[in-house]
Amino acid sequence: MMPAEDERSKDLPAGHSWIEVDYRFPPGADGARQAQMLAVGQTAGSWHARHSHREKELRSHLGEVRSLALQEDGGTVATIAFPRGNLDGSMGALLTMIFGKYSLGGVARILALRLPADYGLRPRFGLPGLRQRLDVHGRPLIMAIFKPALGLDAAGHAEILAQAAMAGLDIIKDDEILPDLAEAPVLERWRACAPIIEARRDRSGRDLLYAVNLSGDARSLQEQARRLVAEGANALLLNVLTYGFAVLEALVRDPEVAVPIFAHPAFAGALCGAPEHGLAYGVVLGTLMAHAGADAVLYPAHYGSLPFSAADETAIVAALRARAVAPVPSAGVHPGTLAQILGDYGCEVILNAGTGIMDHPDGIGPGVLAFFEAWERWQQGESLRLEAVPPGPLHRALEKWGGG
Repeated sequence: MMPAEDERSKDLPAGHSWIEVDYRFPPGADGARQAQMLAVGQTAGSWHARHSHREKELRSHLGEVRSLALQEDGGTVATIAFPRGNLDGSMGALLTMIFGKYSLGGVARILALRLPADYGLRPRFGLPGLRQRLDVHGRPLIMAIFKPALGLDAAGHAEILAQAAMAGLDIIKDDEILPDLAEAPVLERWRACAPIIEARRDRSGRDLLYAVNLSGDARSLQEQARRLVAEGANALLLNVLTYGFAVLEALVRDPEVAVPIFAHPAFAGALCGAPEHGLAYGVVLGTLMAHAGADAVLYPAHYGSLPFSAADETAIVAALRARAVAPVPSAGVHPGTLAQILGDYGCEVILNAGTGIMDHPDGIGPGVLAFFEAWERWQQGESLRLEAVPPGPLHRALEKWGGG
């Protein structure tokens, strides 16, 4: 029997010897045949009679089709169990097994992935650790993005951060598209911003995290992360899907990189966007990220600027929260969306705004203050409709972006 929707993203018990994957085969495909091809072809395969003396051992490596369910549109959903013993505990080996070669010729979409709770890595910090480092409890964390994404030098980054820090911002990150460019080298960006963070800490007693974007090949990226942390950097940003899960896993395991890692969803659409192929967003940005050790994962808010479904967002958040990873709704987030986000998920989120802070009509500081004002009104049950909000940063934000 196929698991119920609310069970699909749950971890299996620790020590479980199987990994379960739900595949959908579209109408017209022979779902039973394709499922058997996957179960066998992505594991031990078939073998010649000359190996019959190893029959028991070889069979222990085969996958098993556990269930087949015909859907109303003629498609088929199959649950296939793969032996955990076929894997070394990494995300790379896992993806190669459950969809690797088959993805080149088979027609299927992975809807859900259930891993043993002790498979892979847990976050070193997660949302509880971020709250502890920032000494912020009982409200959503407020995060900004340096804008413009390109064209600023290190001093330009510091100027922006100074304005946001004075307004009480919790976290800021580089734009994911900014690598280690000569006009704004990664170490210079951190060195320019570090005194502002230190001054804010001295003044308020609270830290401010700056997630510096990592780039380069695998070796230089890890060395870059170590240099940044050695110089005091307190958070990192990684485009996990373009640089690879193995890079994230290496950073999480590295004792010299003991700071929170924010995972960006860049490239996720290439893996998840096709309706009948690839992997569901909840698998990639939820289950895989949560088992690869990310502390916080960015994803598009379904009421934001990118086309994204509420069902996908719900699946992502469920998988992240199961392992205490911080959900970070992004892309089009502004003070007017706060009520929707918190109404859906409560305050255990990080609200990530780029233009929703940086393009506030009155400046960057008021852009941050508008979020705090929106939070206070939401907490008190007060309306966020423009006509109900008095003059100030929030009113100006609602005039520009709307909300309610």
